[in-house]
Amino acid sequence: MTTEKQMAQLVCRALDEKKGRDIKVIDIHDVSVIADYFVIASGSNQNQVQAMVDNVEEQLGRAGFEPKQVEGVRNSSWILMDYGDVIVHVFDEENRLFYDLERIWRDGKTLDMEEFLK
Repeated sequence: MTTEKQMAQLVCRALDEKKGRDIKVIDIHDVSVIADYFVIASGSNQNQVQAMVDNVEEQLGRAGFEPKQVEGVRNSSWILMDYGDVIVHVFDEENRLFYDLERIWRDGKTLDMEEFLK
C-alpha cells in the first residue's frame, strides 16, 4: 500500500471518528498533478467541522505527517488541509452543496469508503 493511500485511510478514520458525514475519497492522480487523493467530508455545524479537522491533524501528526498548508480559520464553513499527495476538504453541509467538488472532480475515480475504513 502506498504512503498516499495510507494517509487517505488515516484521514477517513479520523473524520469517521468525529461522525463526519458523506465521506468521499476521489483518486485524482490520473487527472491532476496537484495531489493523488481528495478526501471530502461534511459536518453538521462549525463545531463539528473544527473537531473533524482537529482529529485529522492529530491522527496524521501522530503518524508523522504534517500539513503543508491549512486554509480556512476556526469557525469556518470550509477548511482545506494540504498534505501534499492528500488534500482534505471539510465543509459544513450547505457549503459542500454549494461548491460541489465531487462534480468538479468527476473525472477522478470515487473509491469505496469501506476499503478506507477497515
